[in-house]
Amino acid sequence: MTATTRLPKPTSEAWHWQLRAACRDLRTSHFFHPDNERGERRAERERNAKAVCRTCPVIAQCREHALQAQEPYGVWGGLGEQERRVLLGHTRKSAGAGTAA
Repeated sequence: MTATTRLPKPTSEAWHWQLRAACRDLRTSHFFHPDNERGERRAERERNAKAVCRTCPVIAQCREHALQAQEPYGVWGGLGEQERRVLLGHTRKSAGAGTAA
């Protein structure tokens, strides 16, 4: 079960910023990659999503939400998945890291 205690309370004050978001009328596929999308295609999707974010009047609120909620997927507040993991200190360890040689 997903831990939801880190999410904002379900009040309009916690979510009203989304009504002014530049992405409001765009498809979620613009910001979330399909399974197994890799390489240049995925990078292009992320660049396009971040371009929308750069024009957004609520980019700071979106970024704050994504970091607070620890959103694992997609582009939020101009940050991709890996960028958020780094900011939150959730960097993935490479396979076999920390094992003796």
